Amino acid sequence: MILGCCRMDNFSPEKDEFLKEFYIPSYIFLPELPTRHPSFVPSCPVVVFINTKSGGQLGSALLATYCNLLNKLQVFNLKEEAPDKVLHKLYGNLEKFKSNGDHLAAEILNRLRLIVAGGDGTASWLLGVVCDLRLARPPPIITVPLGTGNNIPFSFGWGMRNPGIDCQSVKSFLEQVMKAREMKIDSWHIIMRMRVPKEGSCDPILPLELPHAMHAFQRVSESDSLTMERHQTFRGGFWNYFSIGMDAQVSYAFHHKRKKHPEKFKNQLANQRTYLKLGCTQGWFCTSLFQPTSRNIACLAKVKIMKKTGHWEKLHIPNSIRSIVCLNLPSFSGGLNPWGTPDKKKQRDRDLTPPFVDDGLLEVVGFKDGWHGLVLLAPGGHGTRLAQARGIQFKFRKGAGDHAYMRIDGEPWKQPLPQDKDEVVVEISHLGQVSILATDNCIAKSVYDVSTQPDEDSTSEDSDNSYSEERKNFGAADAFRYYDDIDRTCIS
Repeated sequence: MILGCCRMDNFSPEKDEFLKEFYIPSYIFLPELPTRHPSFVPSCPVVVFINTKSGGQLGSALLATYCNLLNKLQVFNLKEEAPDKVLHKLYGNLEKFKSNGDHLAAEILNRLRLIVAGGDGTASWLLGVVCDLRLARPPPIITVPLGTGNNIPFSFGWGMRNPGIDCQSVKSFLEQVMKAREMKIDSWHIIMRMRVPKEGSCDPILPLELPHAMHAFQRVSESDSLTMERHQTFRGGFWNYFSIGMDAQVSYAFHHKRKKHPEKFKNQLANQRTYLKLGCTQGWFCTSLFQPTSRNIACLAKVKIMKKTGHWEKLHIPNSIRSIVCLNLPSFSGGLNPWGTPDKKKQRDRDLTPPFVDDGLLEVVGFKDGWHGLVLLAPGGHGTRLAQARGIQFKFRKGAGDHAYMRIDGEPWKQPLPQDKDEVVVEISHLGQVSILATDNCIAKSVYDVSTQPDEDSTSEDSDNSYSEERKNFGAADAFRYYDDIDRTCIS
């Protein structure tokens, strides 16, 4: 067994001077191996996690490329190994070697970076695991866009499309990793609580069978401080967005179809076309024909926000709003920015700020339907700005329907509502920060970057009631694009 493991260390410093900067020796992962220190200290050691089910099945090819370029032991297939177990073991080994005077292990601890290739859900999974580790110096994370939306990597300059799976493309990506700068982003804690029903269940349905993912809700233990007598309580976390309503319904239909027929989802562009088709058939663009007014958010939930610590106030939701997005990053639905940048006058009049990713605030945006989303294609376009908040609370009653669609960082589920007059309560609060690596093309803005302040003369007209004209511009973004092979009769 030892000899077999040694053969897995396929890296030779003489083979590539550049790649040695990312190399981690085998004994770090397998302490039973002989301790063999290389003659160099890597400047940018990485551990790579790849979701081989993402990217239209490109993940498997990317896994093979990384294994060929680096030590195979530092590359992990998320289909086979959960990141929490991998990182617990890795950091345990590093701390042990460091305490024994191993200089290399100490340097790897200080310089380690994590690469995660997959969709937004996969990125959130790893972010949650790193938060759970509660390390003195959490490793910064780099996200490789392999999913359908890829909002998290796009926000930090890593692009919207897979950067390539061949050796040269991966080397170019690693060069960006070495040069990337570290940023902090807010982490958001979310709890969902409901009274134990007299019959049936209100458990959330975990998306895509990812029981280890922190972005999906997990039931708290009876000893947890959040638990309440005769109640079911679930907790989770997110870094990009939490949404409810029609957008989550379309996403749920897409994920359900992909899970049922994975062989039909092997291309990112084709996946986006399928997503658009489902938006049409689900009624997102023709809500007046497909959806009763009882499905409006105001009928489904009562919403409160916390602008100042400890002070809750009711948030008015217009009756026409069918989707609400609680946004942390400036990218949603494939790279669009629902909040935009309010001009100075609106900031003063409505007590708003630009959307920073590390200010402890969420931007709450509403949409009436898919056509409303078209305003995002225009310069300065945005959704209906509802509020900025340090905390948000939703109280759902059965009333208007038996269920509500919800989504966290790209992972949707269909949430059953109580059979009687009980409520499902969802509460979001700030919970620290996590480190992300960003390139020079990063669109996310920090409160500490003075260059992010908007110009005094900048304008951004509200478009809450004037978006029908934008239908003429339909087709400028992937998230709202018609394709030639779409049957137009599906929306009529």
